Amino acid sequence: MSSQVSLANAIRVLAMDGVQAANSGHPGAPMGMAEIAVALWNRHLKHNPADPKWPNRDRFVLSNGHASMLLYSLLNLTGYDLPLDELKRFRQLHSKTPGHPEYGHTVGVETTTGPLGQGLGNSVGFALAEHLLATEFNRDGFPIVDHYSYVFMGDGCMMEGISHEVCSLAGTWKLSKLIVFYDDNGISIDGDVSGWFADDTAKRFEAYGWNVIRNVDGHDIDAVDRAIIAAKSQNAKPTLICCKTVIGQGSPNKAGGHDVHGSPLGKDEVAATRAALGIADGAFEVPAAVRTLWDGRVAGAKRQREWQDLLAAYRAAHPALAAEFERRTQGGLHADFAASSADILKAIAAKAEVIATRKSSQNAIQALAPVMPEFIGGSADLAPSNLTQWRGCHDLRPEAMTAGGNYIHYGVREFGMAAIMNGLVLHGGFRPYGGTFLMFSEYARNAIRMAALMKINPIYVFTHDSVGVGEDGPTHQPIEQTATLRMMPNLDVWRPCDSVETFVAWQIAIEHRNTPTALILSRQNLPHQTRDEKQIAEIRRGGYLLRDCSGAPQVVIIATGSEVGLAVSAQQTLAEQGVAVRVVSMPSNFIFDQQDADYRDAVLPRGVPRVAVEAGVTGYWRQYVGLDGAVVGIDRFGECGPAGQVFDYLGVTVAKVVEAVNRVVAFSHSL
Repeated sequence: MSSQVSLANAIRVLAMDGVQAANSGHPGAPMGMAEIAVALWNRHLKHNPADPKWPNRDRFVLSNGHASMLLYSLLNLTGYDLPLDELKRFRQLHSKTPGHPEYGHTVGVETTTGPLGQGLGNSVGFALAEHLLATEFNRDGFPIVDHYSYVFMGDGCMMEGISHEVCSLAGTWKLSKLIVFYDDNGISIDGDVSGWFADDTAKRFEAYGWNVIRNVDGHDIDAVDRAIIAAKSQNAKPTLICCKTVIGQGSPNKAGGHDVHGSPLGKDEVAATRAALGIADGAFEVPAAVRTLWDGRVAGAKRQREWQDLLAAYRAAHPALAAEFERRTQGGLHADFAASSADILKAIAAKAEVIATRKSSQNAIQALAPVMPEFIGGSADLAPSNLTQWRGCHDLRPEAMTAGGNYIHYGVREFGMAAIMNGLVLHGGFRPYGGTFLMFSEYARNAIRMAALMKINPIYVFTHDSVGVGEDGPTHQPIEQTATLRMMPNLDVWRPCDSVETFVAWQIAIEHRNTPTALILSRQNLPHQTRDEKQIAEIRRGGYLLRDCSGAPQVVIIATGSEVGLAVSAQQTLAEQGVAVRVVSMPSNFIFDQQDADYRDAVLPRGVPRVAVEAGVTGYWRQYVGLDGAVVGIDRFGECGPAGQVFDYLGVTVAKVVEAVNRVVAFSHSL
């Protein structure tokens, strides 16, 4: 048996044994892609198992994440800190080898993959980040940013619509350091894909502007190697390498069929596969000589030392650039950020503008841009409405990619935008934000969820946050979106009521290291709320006392966004009626819920009835007002018409808030 065949069979052994031990998993793709993995990982991939985070490593993404035992086998074989015992615990509770790869959980995993196509989307973000950092920081003789992004994917990734969104952009942007391997085995869980996937995939990608290498024998290591060399020899297009493979290759009775896709081979077939491959070793056993051939630690350390020497020379020649590069890639904030943002906040509070919070957001971006060179903004074809551009930003233009840019026109691609933003964050060097209407967060939701799951920090600018959208009607009027976003673990959702709260929301979003942020912003102008310094400071606590009453409150009104102004007006009306009301603004439930009990009780006193006001579904607010409180909101879809008339028709008015408070007071007195 040749050494190259032994390298591939080591993957097959570990993959089929891991799935068999778990009695769960997907052995087919790892076994079918083993030779592709040998060609890439053993001959081309630039990485250092001893330092999986060094900035100039190549990125490898297993977009078909169900094939996770392929990645775990490679990490173990090449010398990452992923012991064989963890492969034996595949898919078990608290193991380092979960069913789908998880970023931050398993060393060497660049992104969490599972929902098909998202890894591919992240990889476009990786490749874009590499290109933009190289454009910004490389100098003659100093290519300190010079690496590839490699992707494995299968038919499932191809079928998901996100593949169209992101691959169209990758071709438009000419991301030549993105190389994707298509595992064309013709099989999915349901069987032969010819009945539901008859695309001419190669022509599809050529139409996107990709370099396509067709009909590569995925079981011929040298053929895959030649395809990689060809892909790397051109610098004008991303490359798709179409590899014909047999799913479950090596299994004498199950290879080529859908039974091997998502089920263990079974003990008898595992034994038969060993015999067919000529392997006498026991379960999980890989000969020492094969492990030596796979070990990437010596070569990886050498590559990293060479890069570090280059960086040291670059630092001597370009000290300011080097310092900024290292700050950016390490994720630290600009030294002037805290002082500058504090000064900006004071100026905003003094200006007291009556404007829409989408405009407040744009003002915040404009003010922060000088101390946020890592900003890379964008919008899904709604920049004039989302107000995500700032004076001085530079559009990323396909005809001038060598000039770089820090503002992206994603086109109508909300899901692709969010997935690419995840890749930009994961790569390092950028703080991306992207805009769309709140209603269309639905299209991006799965990528938002992945950001929250991975504990990374993109920023979403969601404007047109309520029925205040008005004439666009119910298709564009969000009702349940804010509440459902709040229900997502580890997503900080801010719905500010004016420019001051909006700027604080931006400050905190930028400061977050492990949490994505959704900014929920109005189309319509909102009144400025006056505050003292203590109140401004307490905005950072997510919820705070905005307007108090003389004496003990009879009711607390909790409001967010455009409804804070309603609550303040209702308080004034109720005061004239002799009802003492406290108004609490709660722009971030996520942050407020993290405060200590004493603070929360001081803002929302126990035993005092509560009324929540928000132009959206009411059920979310029951956790704050209880069954004895009231919620003024909207539990139906909206209506087409001028915004003020729609609010009136749907009952989000001062009069309805007053009515709800009086009802709650009357009920509390009856107890």
